[in-house]
Amino acid sequence: MRGKLGYAVMVLLCAGAGFAAAPCHAQDADELAKQLSNPVANLISVPLQLNWDDRIGPEEDGERFQLNVQPVAPISIGEDWNMISRTILPIVSQSDVFPGAGSQTGIGDITQSLFFSPKQPTASGWVWGVGPAFLIPTASDDLLGTDKWGLGPTAVVLRQTKEGWTYGALVNHIWSVAGDDDRADISSTFLQPFVAKGIGKGRTISVNFESTYDWKGEQWTAPLNLSYSKVSKIGSQMVSYAGGVRYYVDAPDTGAEWGLRFVLTLLYPTK
Repeated sequence: MRGKLGYAVMVLLCAGAGFAAAPCHAQDADELAKQLSNPVANLISVPLQLNWDDRIGPEEDGERFQLNVQPVAPISIGEDWNMISRTILPIVSQSDVFPGAGSQTGIGDITQSLFFSPKQPTASGWVWGVGPAFLIPTASDDLLGTDKWGLGPTAVVLRQTKEGWTYGALVNHIWSVAGDDDRADISSTFLQPFVAKGIGKGRTISVNFESTYDWKGEQWTAPLNLSYSKVSKIGSQMVSYAGGVRYYVDAPDTGAEWGLRFVLTLLYPTK
């Protein structure tokens, strides 16, 4: 593997997740694992999600490391409602993603979502949230971002059962509304159906699609992700660590074929 930044981060994440990890109370761990499966739970968390994709480009010799820093913060806005802020800041190291591209390392565009969600599920047990999503052109290199401001709606709906199942979907659509006129306009739908099963002792197995449809290019990018996670402690810090693999069911001809994912999530349960 190439990409010194991505490799170093991967080592740190894996080492941090495994070194000095102490068990936590099973009931607390299971409850935290359940909240982690809910994108609009009343839980402050900071996921550090490292993705590695291989066989990119027409010659299939490109690769990309992408560390997504994804803080999630619920904010009470009344007796019955929360506003959940979800931010995705990508830090990227990539090489040879197309002939002559060379290597790039830096930050990409930020995606910021705000979900307005009832604090209590519906009578039938459904949890939901809706709000706006923003694309902010923060990329440090032209090949790491769109140079466009974007805006659109986002929504999530899910249900969690007593048997430990979580199932639902998250969706957004972003249109470009300003930015460099020389760059391509954006009209992109993100659809993430997900299923997770808690298996006790803070452990969860999950499957999801992170599908994106580019309406301008009329092209799906649809990786299928399979992962295993566990809630534990590093010293006094509650964490979740996860690992998984993904396969691209559909992608552009120059897109990746498969990849790996490692996640270290810092957890800050609310009182």
